[in-house]
Amino acid sequence: MTMKIVEMIKDSKILNLSELFQNMNSVDIARNMMELENKDLILAFRILSKNTAAEVFSYLNKEYQQHIIETIADDEVKEIIEKLFLDDTVDLIEELPTNVVKKVLRNTSIEKRELINTFLQYNESSAGSIMTIEFIDLKEEMTVKEAINYTRKVGFNKEITDTCFVIDKDRNLKGTLKLKDLILNEEENLIYNIMDKNIISVKTIEDQENVASLFKVYDLLSMGVVDKEGRLVGMITIDDVVDIIEQENTEDFQKMAAMVPSKEPYLQTSVFQLAKSRVVWLLVLMISATITGSIIKQFDEVLQSVVILAAFIPMIMDTGGNAGSQSSTLVIRGLALGDIKMKDYLKVMWKEFRVSLIVASILAGVNFLRIYFLETTDIMITFTVCGSLFFTVIIAKVVGGILPIIAKKLKLDPAIMASPLITTIVDAFALTVYFGLAKVFLGL
Repeated sequence: MTMKIVEMIKDSKILNLSELFQNMNSVDIARNMMELENKDLILAFRILSKNTAAEVFSYLNKEYQQHIIETIADDEVKEIIEKLFLDDTVDLIEELPTNVVKKVLRNTSIEKRELINTFLQYNESSAGSIMTIEFIDLKEEMTVKEAINYTRKVGFNKEITDTCFVIDKDRNLKGTLKLKDLILNEEENLIYNIMDKNIISVKTIEDQENVASLFKVYDLLSMGVVDKEGRLVGMITIDDVVDIIEQENTEDFQKMAAMVPSKEPYLQTSVFQLAKSRVVWLLVLMISATITGSIIKQFDEVLQSVVILAAFIPMIMDTGGNAGSQSSTLVIRGLALGDIKMKDYLKVMWKEFRVSLIVASILAGVNFLRIYFLETTDIMITFTVCGSLFFTVIIAKVVGGILPIIAKKLKLDPAIMASPLITTIVDAFALTVYFGLAKVFLGL
């Protein structure tokens, strides 16, 4: 499709291209536009109708939005911004360079500019920062007929979902009403009598990750946002929550890989910024790895007496690190999904201990057969290696399971207790156990 658009632009078939866009979804238009060169992108964008242009603009990546704003005239910018939903405008301003933001604000109405400033005061990870004010609010004393007429009147400029919000004269949120129930009820019925009074809402200061959890638990498409007095000030929709989930998952992956989280796409992030986000944790892990070096140094005499012991150190440390990473990954994910609570720490420890007994027994047994029969190693050295492996796996799985819960208790992100950090901690335990058993079994 992109090649077809390019050919139409090259052949100046503007009417044909306009007809093509009319029959395309806005998301598909945006995806194809992001494949175009800059000069073709601007030409194609100007062919769109005013309403379609604003919708397509909201689906473009930030670098394409920036290029369009920098290129088009002020009156064109004003048309786009005025038709964008407020939450999309706020997101745009938060991520654009200062010079581009100035151009946007210069072409924004005073009323909308004041609303934008209000939104920008919210913490970037709070419910207030992701909500929209384009929702339908009904008064509880309205009749169904009055509510339908009001919805028809204001609905064109609202981010309509399947739910309306019911308020009293002081704008306190009193209930919700599905559009289906509104349409199917008798015209003379009062909204108060047919609304759902079991309200699921959040305050503006609520963390966005908790908001996403509520959407999942209650299977919502939208949710009201209230201030500290309970007055309705905004609405969060499911498309906002999908963005939150993607953002939080990306952040967790980066933390689990021992990186400082970054919001910028990989290809749009500078080399210096990428290096900066990685080097901090690498330095921490490198310095902490000196602990394992100190342990080996303390048992230098043991290694000199039985040199073959050194050959099994990588296997024991790697297996312990892998075992711990398996447990921590499952527990981190369970905490993120709400399947594991803080009070479940004893259950987690007990379950991981039982799992580790099974896994450790199998790994130690297989290694005993491999080392003793295939490598024909002395029986006491074999017992030392396999015993160390057995206890290392048990320690690794229990530690890997409990550390994320400890991090949660300390108000830290459990994702930081992932593979790199778990491996460093388990390595220290593994070496201590290994050389301790060597002294016992080999009489060193």
